[in-house]
Amino acid sequence: MRFDRGACLPSARGVAAIATMLTSGCVSSPSIAVLGAYFPDWLFCIVAGVMLTIVVYVVLKRLGADRAIGPSALVYPTLVAFLSFAVWLAMFR
Repeated sequence: MRFDRGACLPSARGVAAIATMLTSGCVSSPSIAVLGAYFPDWLFCIVAGVMLTIVVYVVLKRLGADRAIGPSALVYPTLVAFLSFAVWLAMFR
């Protein structure tokens, strides 16, 4: 069997093209430099979501409306997720 240098099968070219397209999103990671170390953006979004949920909890507790919102084990984790996604969209879209 003879192999020509630079010649490849059409299927190999297709696989290489698909692999190139799939890995093109890995060019740079979304990160923030904090004191010389890089942290992913989603980490800051989760921290902001937790902090904002604590603020909402304190406000609802002071207003006496915390009993009216339903099961806390379901509402507050959902609020953390919602606020984390909202911070992501507002800051890093």
